[in-house]
Amino acid sequence: MSFFGFGQSADIEIVLDGTDNRPLAEIKTEDGKKERHLLYYDGESVTGKVNIRLKKSGSKLEHQGIKIEFIGQIELYYDRGNHHDFTSLVKELARPGELLQNTTYNFEFLNVEKPFESYTGSNVRLRYLLRVTIVRRLSDIVKEKDIVVHTLSSYPEMNNSIKMEVGIEDCLHIEFEYNKSKYHLKDVIVGKIYFLLVRIKLKHMEIAIIKRETTGSGPNTFVENDNIVKYEIMDGAPVRGESIPIRVFLSCYDLTPTMKDINKKFSVKYFLNLVLMDEEDRRYFKQQEITLWRKGEKSLKSHSGSPHVPNHLVSGEGGPKAAEPPRATPTTPESPTFEDFQREDSPSPMPSVENPPFPAPTIQDQEEETK
Repeated sequence: MSFFGFGQSADIEIVLDGTDNRPLAEIKTEDGKKERHLLYYDGESVTGKVNIRLKKSGSKLEHQGIKIEFIGQIELYYDRGNHHDFTSLVKELARPGELLQNTTYNFEFLNVEKPFESYTGSNVRLRYLLRVTIVRRLSDIVKEKDIVVHTLSSYPEMNNSIKMEVGIEDCLHIEFEYNKSKYHLKDVIVGKIYFLLVRIKLKHMEIAIIKRETTGSGPNTFVENDNIVKYEIMDGAPVRGESIPIRVFLSCYDLTPTMKDINKKFSVKYFLNLVLMDEEDRRYFKQQEITLWRKGEKSLKSHSGSPHVPNHLVSGEGGPKAAEPPRATPTTPESPTFEDFQREDSPSPMPSVENPPFPAPTIQDQEEETK
């Protein structure tokens, strides 16, 4: 069919510079599989060459021009086919004419701004790609090549611990504390649960990391909650004064940085969900939002200069650190706030109690707990 001008009469190959030295990164596809592509950072140049090979020796390829594009786009799954391009750069490789033999074209996109991280979620995909187009009268010849972009953040100067008292009035009061509120993707969550008052027969307690993806706006808003991991941290009835330690290693899981209002299209947030279950199988939970960010590695120094820190990630000054600086000493509020647990079967959150009094336990209280 190519004899009549239909079909593809040439093969296109996109070869990026530094393929042997540049690291690869994994990213999920829409069907849940993982692919590996070359890894780039904000501010890095994207250079390489385009090889065009004629399928039939001695033939010629008439075209209306050859171009290469660098594209950053967001695709919402409920609006398929309508891509939202936030970055679009074009380089003309050849003017209209004929190709009589295999040809190679060099290209370069210098200091390309890549403000957002590559992401594939439940309802949205953010991708970066190179697209070569041989423009023809009847059907264009198109070739695409994906790359992966990671957005780095500097170490947050202020990283307060999270400390809060939660419970049900006159029934259950616990205090939970996490060592930080911002974690890099290879970090460890360290914390503890302390029981101040126990008048409910509890059966077990668990903690989970939840990813919440929000896409669209108005009537087209979709919220998807995904349980990344769940740990049972207590089995059996606790007593007043008991302390339960928590330690969760984040490097074992497929996490992305927290993303806030990416190009007015979607957000990704993470929560620590503390769940208690009593002997009547009633579940009480309390969620606490945490911020995740990507830390620069030592090996990145040769690849990137000082990429800017986008405002949708953890704020900070400067680019990625060659080595991790000393951590700031976490600070805790003098008087932790108090909030009520939420029942999973309740239609709305229980009303919060502002700084309720905690009277000293009486002998009668101690006898009831002993029973």
